[in-house]
Amino acid sequence: MSFTDNSLLTVSTSNTYTIPQFLDYLGVRGAKDDALHVIRYDEQSLRVQSPPVSIYFYSLSLKEYVNGPSQMMDLTEPYIYLDTPHKTLEWDNCDASPGSFLSGYGLLVSAELLEPYVKQYSFATYSSHEALYLLPEEKTLLQDLFEKAYAEYQKEPFTKPIVVSYAALLLSYIQLFYERQFQSRATLYHRVVADFYAHLEQYFTPENDLNALPTVAYFAEKAALSTNYFGDLIKSFTGQPPQTHIQQHVVQLAKTRLRHSDATVSEIAYALGFEYPTYFTRFFKKETGITPTVFRQQ
Repeated sequence: MSFTDNSLLTVSTSNTYTIPQFLDYLGVRGAKDDALHVIRYDEQSLRVQSPPVSIYFYSLSLKEYVNGPSQMMDLTEPYIYLDTPHKTLEWDNCDASPGSFLSGYGLLVSAELLEPYVKQYSFATYSSHEALYLLPEEKTLLQDLFEKAYAEYQKEPFTKPIVVSYAALLLSYIQLFYERQFQSRATLYHRVVADFYAHLEQYFTPENDLNALPTVAYFAEKAALSTNYFGDLIKSFTGQPPQTHIQQHVVQLAKTRLRHSDATVSEIAYALGFEYPTYFTRFFKKETGITPTVFRQQ
């Protein structure tokens, strides 16, 4: 039975666990270091359900049910998870199939040890429903790294930097596999890109009473994706981040209105969602090299 990340919530909780506290809470034996632990799930009998609890460490997990539901599903089932400090976890596996058990590994690393590596990867802030779906060869490669980390951890004494280096290598492969996932799910994600363009056009329609410029978070919410996942997806398929698309769209709208309307520069600025005309002038000059007034006079 597993504690899964599929039900991560944003529920606030006063129960924030360090690695030793969380291992004790799960019922995991064999802890050897307060800042690091490697779990082999089929060697442990874990807590099967829990209310929302918060963690103060990083957790990399490779999970698979044996004799359970996962064997009847296709490759769209997620296997790899990254949980980050202050994320909230909640699980209930009381209804797991009879005879099934959890196989795989968990690598728990303190925030201080892994943060220097994690901060370069945007997937660290992806939502739980944006998990990485592994191909068989990818799963084999990641499992091998987990096994090596576990084998090192079993040594007396074990070498902490080696285990952390395995965690860092896992992160680098996860980034690579996410990039593969964007391309392998092209049909699904092309729809996200098309919807982004449509929502961008719709945002500036006359019936939309603008009071601010659109943000990447706004369009990510429209797509029901986290901001970073949405941004990485758009960049993967278009070659540019969504913020660049937004800026380019605003510039083109501004040029059209400057050339083909009698509205003042201030009126155009407010109509596009700028709080102050001076912000619009600085933005336009930064993007085009000239001020709106000079552009209009050309």
